[in-house]
Amino acid sequence: MTEKRSRLEIYLDVLRVISKGVSKPTRIMYSSNLSWKPLKEILESLIKQDLIKVETEKKAKRYYITPKGLRVLGYFKKLREELIVK
Repeated sequence: MTEKRSRLEIYLDVLRVISKGVSKPTRIMYSSNLSWKPLKEILESLIKQDLIKVETEKKAKRYYITPKGLRVLGYFKKLREELIVK
């Protein structure tokens, strides 16, 4: 049985998915293995923190990672490489 992801891990998963070019909300939801309500809250939080931005194209919302979001992902990637958790 797998362990439940922490809130931090979920946020980082959403950032990772968006950084790979997945920009539509439904695709982000499936790729990060979340239901709609938690994803919506996370997206709003990431926007407020300037880690992602939202653009509306023909009534469709698309999400993109910001330079700050890329820095945060890089920081945690480096931390994960340095820190061994058993």
